[in-house]
Amino acid sequence: MTSQGSLIASTVDFSREGFQKGALMLPHSHDRSAYGRIPIPVVVLKRGGGPTVLLTGGNHGDELEGPIALMKLIQRMSTLEINGRLIVVPGLNFPAFQNGTRTSPIDKGNLNRLFPGNRSGSITEMIAHYVNTELFPISDVILDMHAGGVSFQHAPALLASLPANTAQHDDYLRLVEAFGAPTTMVMNLLGEDRTYGAAAERQGKLFLCGEFGGGASCSPDNLKIVEDGLHRVLHSLGLINEAPATPAKPTRLVKVEDSGHYLFATASGVFEPCFSLGDRVEKGQLAGRLFDIEAPWKPAEELYFGRAGEVMVQRTFSHVAAGDCIAVLASQTTWH
Repeated sequence: MTSQGSLIASTVDFSREGFQKGALMLPHSHDRSAYGRIPIPVVVLKRGGGPTVLLTGGNHGDELEGPIALMKLIQRMSTLEINGRLIVVPGLNFPAFQNGTRTSPIDKGNLNRLFPGNRSGSITEMIAHYVNTELFPISDVILDMHAGGVSFQHAPALLASLPANTAQHDDYLRLVEAFGAPTTMVMNLLGEDRTYGAAAERQGKLFLCGEFGGGASCSPDNLKIVEDGLHRVLHSLGLINEAPATPAKPTRLVKVEDSGHYLFATASGVFEPCFSLGDRVEKGQLAGRLFDIEAPWKPAEELYFGRAGEVMVQRTFSHVAAGDCIAVLASQTTWH
């Protein structure tokens, strides 16, 4: 039995030569629009026989460096001399991007936890299904740009992991080096396999992600890292002829090893941090104090780091609930 195609229809023809701008028409039937569609902007440029590169942002709607970099790229795409095909979707979970929230206001869907998606599922599941069945198969290299969103500050880092196929390692490392992020981080997601990246890798695609800032704001420094990095990757692939204005600098490699590199809240309350983003901390070092706002006379619970490392992620909100991630550490590593 063959699988059914996506219910999302594109107004652009991905096989057509030239520059096109249009939308992915996401069906959304609701009280005020029985046959409604949500148009998700998409731009494609195709010339020559080079590789197909898919660039996306807005996987989470409150992470802005990626979408802004991609919208700036879109505004000059029609003038680019390329050899291949470039597909750009700056606000992939468009309802969330419109709303400036991590998840969709329609179904509360977190797109980056819904792959491979569902053709007949919720709005966000349908987006995941379209990406997985329509965009991934036609792409050779995929880059998805993130940031920490409203709840995190994230040190700027390219997220990377060597493909399972060892024959792809050299090509993959060339992309990492071309992007030239200050830090490249191999992240243990503690078994999470519903992500965009996990789905892309299951299809054997060369995939890079990145976290560049946080707080639902746009940092000029981090935006430049994204813009320059994307330009260098596209140039290294031979997709664009325009040489990068800024050469890549060596990247340092760090790794989130296991759950010991995560710090979670043990109860609800207000957290007083005893660390800052970028700090190097030791195992057993005091991470902060958790105050019970219902019983402020009780001694604060002290939380300690379970491993040594560098603070790569710090929670924005001091109010926490049990299980909230407060910090993520990483340690220096090598590829092999």
